[in-house]
Amino acid sequence: RGFTVASDHVIEVLVTQLKLGMYISALDRPWLETPYLIQGFHITTLEDIENLQALCEYVYVDVDRQKRGFEYTVDSKQSSANNKSGAQPASSVSVNNLISKGRTPETQRSLEKMFSNRKLSIYQDKTSAKEEMETARQVCLDLNHCVKGVLESVSTGQSIDVEKVRHAVSPMIDSVLRNPDACMWLARLKNKDSYTYKHSMGASIWAVSLGRQIGLPKVDLMLLATGTLLCDIGKLRLPESLLTKKEKLSTGEFVVVRSHVEMGLLTLEGIGNVNPKVIQIVANHHERHDGSGYPNKLKGANIPILARIAAIADCYDAMTSERIYAKAISPSMAVRKLFEWRDKDFQAELVEEFIQSVGLYPAGTLVELNTGEVAIVISESRSRRLRPKVLLLTDAGKIRRDKFKSFDMMDEEICEGDGVFIEQSLLPGSYGIDPESIYY
Repeated sequence: RGFTVASDHVIEVLVTQLKLGMYISALDRPWLETPYLIQGFHITTLEDIENLQALCEYVYVDVDRQKRGFEYTVDSKQSSANNKSGAQPASSVSVNNLISKGRTPETQRSLEKMFSNRKLSIYQDKTSAKEEMETARQVCLDLNHCVKGVLESVSTGQSIDVEKVRHAVSPMIDSVLRNPDACMWLARLKNKDSYTYKHSMGASIWAVSLGRQIGLPKVDLMLLATGTLLCDIGKLRLPESLLTKKEKLSTGEFVVVRSHVEMGLLTLEGIGNVNPKVIQIVANHHERHDGSGYPNKLKGANIPILARIAAIADCYDAMTSERIYAKAISPSMAVRKLFEWRDKDFQAELVEEFIQSVGLYPAGTLVELNTGEVAIVISESRSRRLRPKVLLLTDAGKIRRDKFKSFDMMDEEICEGDGVFIEQSLLPGSYGIDPESIYY
C-alpha cells in the first residue's frame, strides 16, 4: 500500500501514495535542502503533492493530524501489529548497535584511503569534562566574540580579518582535543535571538569533534574549523526579510537563499589570504553525496573531504537549533536522521564517525531516565556511549531537586541487569528546565 509504520502515529509513505489532507511531519532528506523551511505542513493542493514527488521518494505522515474534510486510509491491521510489538524503529536499533561496536577495520581502511593513506591519530582524553569546563567556557566566549565581529564586518561591508579567526579557533581545537565534552556542552547552549553566530560557532565545534574522532592532525582541524565557521557569511548579504520568513519560500526565493554560497565566496575573494581548502569548505558545504546538493551538484569523492565533514556538522547543528521557522529536534533524533541519510546526503563512513564522536546524548543534552528523573548529560564514556555521566535535576515526579546530584551510569552496580538507563532525550525547556542556567 506504500505505507510503513514508523511509530504509533507516524507512518512512512511513498510519495506516489500521497493524498490531500495528509500532514507531512518529516521528509526523507533535510528540510534545509528544500523550499519547505517550516518543518511540518498539511497537503492541501495537488501542487503540494507534485512538489513532494519531485523532491522525495518517501515522507513521514502524522495520522493524528489529518486535515478535516479530507479522508484517507491506513493499513490499520499492519499498524496495530507493529504497535503491539513494541519494537524500536530500525534506524534507532542500528544507531545503538553502531555506537556500541565502535569503528570497524573496514571503516578504518576507508578513512585512511580518504586521507591519502595517511596514518590517523588516536586521541585520548587529557582532562575530565569538569576540569576542562572553565577553560572551554572562556574559549567559547572568545570564539563567540570573534564570530560576532566577523558577521558585523560582513554586514557593514568591511574586510574579514582571517588571522583573528585562526587565533580564535586554535584554543577551541586544543580544548576539544583535550576533552570534547566541555565544548560540546557549550555548543548546545543557544539563544533564540542569536541563531546566525551561535550556529556558526556550534557547527565549527561539531566539525572539530568529528575531525578529532577521525584522527586528523591539528593543521587540518584548523582549516576545518575556520571553513565551517565561515560557511554562512554569504547570508549576511541577503535580504533579512528572506532569512526570517516563516512561510514556505517561493521557487525564486529559494534560489536567492541558495546564492549565499556564491555571496560567501565573493566575500572571501576580496580578502586574498584565505587558504584554498577553507574556500573549498565554504563553496561545497551544501553539496550532497548523491549529487542532489548545490550549487554544482557534485557527487561522492568529487566533494572535497573537509567540505563533506563540514556539511554533516552544519546539518546536525541546524537540526538541533531553535530557528525562526523551525523547532529544534533532540540530539538523538538528529543522529537517527543522519543515519537514515547516510550514502544519500552524506558519506556513510563519515556519518558513522560523527555518531561515534557525539553519541546519542552529547554533553549538555537533557534526558529522562527510566526512573522518571530528568538529568543533563555531563560527559560521555568513550567505551560505552549509552551510559554517560549525568547530573540529576529532578526526582521521579519531575520536582526540581534543591541540590543537583552527579550520577555515573558506568557504575558497576548500576550496570548490572537493565539497571538505570536513558529513556529518551528531551528538548531544552522541557519541564521548565533551561540548560543555559545549569553549569557543572
